[in-house]
Amino acid sequence: MSAATAAMTEVSDDVVLNDDARKPGTEPELKMPRGPQKAAKGTTKRLFKYIMRYKFRVFIVVVCIIASAAAQAASALFLQTLIDQYILPIVGVKDPNWTPLVQILVLMACLYAVGTLCQWLFSFLLVGIEQGTLKAVRDDMFTHMQTLPISYFDTHEHGDIMSRYTNDTDTLRQAISQSFPQMFSSAISALAALIAMLWLSVPYTLFVLVFTAGLVVIIRYLVSRSGRYFVRQQQELGRVNAFVEEAVNGQKVVKVFNHEDAMQAEFDERNDQLYAASAKANTYGNVTMPVVGNLGYLLYVLSAIFGGLAGINGWVNFGLGGFATFSIGTIISLLTLSRSFVNPIGQVSQQFNMVMMALAGASRIFALMDAEPETDEGTVTLVNVELAEDGRTMTETDRVTGHWAWKREASDNGQRSIEAAKKLSPKAAEVARKAREQAITSPDGRLTLLRGDVRFTDVVFGYTPNKVVLHDITWFAKPGQKIALVGATGAGKTTITNLINRFYDIQQGMILYDGIAVKGIRKPDLRRSLGIVLQDVNLFTGTVMDNIRYGKLDATDEECIAAAKLTNADSFIRMLPEGYNTVLSGDGSGLSQGQRQLISIARAAVADPPALILDEATSSIDTRTEAVVQQGMDNLMKGRTVFVIAHRLSTVRNSDVIMVLDHGNIIERGSHDELIAQKGEYYQLYTGSVELE
Repeated sequence: MSAATAAMTEVSDDVVLNDDARKPGTEPELKMPRGPQKAAKGTTKRLFKYIMRYKFRVFIVVVCIIASAAAQAASALFLQTLIDQYILPIVGVKDPNWTPLVQILVLMACLYAVGTLCQWLFSFLLVGIEQGTLKAVRDDMFTHMQTLPISYFDTHEHGDIMSRYTNDTDTLRQAISQSFPQMFSSAISALAALIAMLWLSVPYTLFVLVFTAGLVVIIRYLVSRSGRYFVRQQQELGRVNAFVEEAVNGQKVVKVFNHEDAMQAEFDERNDQLYAASAKANTYGNVTMPVVGNLGYLLYVLSAIFGGLAGINGWVNFGLGGFATFSIGTIISLLTLSRSFVNPIGQVSQQFNMVMMALAGASRIFALMDAEPETDEGTVTLVNVELAEDGRTMTETDRVTGHWAWKREASDNGQRSIEAAKKLSPKAAEVARKAREQAITSPDGRLTLLRGDVRFTDVVFGYTPNKVVLHDITWFAKPGQKIALVGATGAGKTTITNLINRFYDIQQGMILYDGIAVKGIRKPDLRRSLGIVLQDVNLFTGTVMDNIRYGKLDATDEECIAAAKLTNADSFIRMLPEGYNTVLSGDGSGLSQGQRQLISIARAAVADPPALILDEATSSIDTRTEAVVQQGMDNLMKGRTVFVIAHRLSTVRNSDVIMVLDHGNIIERGSHDELIAQKGEYYQLYTGSVELE
């Protein structure tokens, strides 16, 4: 165990793999480091916290391993007794008494049976510990992943994230079920063999320990080399999985642009890096046990020579059991024990490589778990209310009424947003005051009717601190208005909608929603109030009904069908082989883009959001299908505040307000007719004088 522990400190050496693709017929070059070369500090402790959730089972496993090792050592000691006291005395005797020999053999058989039973029991219990631990790890990893911000998935390859659920957890399975028990069992076996050797012969034990010291030096060298490459192997495996996942998802694009050779070259480069790390890791790892085994045979030969000379010359022997000469039984027992002492050391060193790989996988898993979750300092929640005939008096209720209100906590009198705005600027304070005046609020100030009044004041935002995307954005959307955002790609249209639902937080300024700062609204409630229909539709494996119900998991079949009828999706769904029970797979690959988009719109409809964001929802479908989809969206937009992002300007003509963005600035604002009359940028875009680029 000392060799393994010492080797762990050497895994941080910085020889790693080169990113350059190798030439055919050559080995990948090992060059500059690209990531951590050892498990993160505290990984082992955190992993054992999961394992120790099964304390009683672990205790039984430890007891069984110790019992099994003790039985193995005791059986070796029995050899001395068996030979010296039961076999040699009856050699050459004409009529020997076999009863004592049979009795001792039965006792030895019982001892072996106990050891075998203990081995079976701890192997059986380890299955439950292993699978239970992996389930807990995967549950915690997935649960935490749901709390991560969108920015995490923007900056991490999806295939690499998936690799943590598969390859990295599989390394944990091997470590828990094999490596950790084997290392502990080997350590106990070596200790038991050492004690047994000391009991029989102290001089012989010292001879074995001197030989083992040289063996440990060799093992330490091999393990220190293999450990760093096993860590690297897990990192490279994640890169390969990420690339394959990306290649599979983009297979059509690859073929359209005849990019197969380039993709193959890039895959070969990543695969070469994995090959180089794996080859190095397994070269050092696989040679460890043969080296230990052969050196063990050398020790066996030297021990036999030593024992033979000791027995022939009648050397005096002494051990913890007392003084005596080297008998044949003693020599045979010592030979057996020397193998029982050396072999576990090799097994520990070999399993240590697997442990290093498991700890590398665990480090990647815990890195995901340690990723900063999405912060949510909001306290305002969304509740159903009953609205009186005057349109202003509201009462909170548990039943669905179709009317929603923002509910503040008891200590919030509705002035927090105004106070926060005063700290920004007089302009922000004035905007907040007007929003507060126009909001419909209960007398106690705790309930504010959700109407879809959205106001941006001096908003500055950048995905990275050194690159500002939106510059001092100020605008407002009145309740029930249809707001269109137009402009070239990269102008900041989608960014504005991402800020409304707080996928990202602004660096400066304030965003108000019905007079409440969006930072003060709980994110789940804020997003519940905003339905989103994206250009890129994501359908999940399951029935059409399941995909519609994804917008509201407790929706009935009747509600899902009503949503489909509202959005013009019902007619084509009923023409599918199984209608609403048709199973979709591969992101709905059997459907047209328009049909997939209609299902996503129906999904938003069944959620019945008070406000709606349509992000290029019709840009990837043909004009004829667009008319059907547009009609479905029009039905969905009635009575809601709607934000529309569109490149096709024909789809935003009926918007109440059109905002033209350019490089993160709002350069024009007004209705279609007003902007056409101005003959500015929108006029140029609409008439085709200027392209959206």
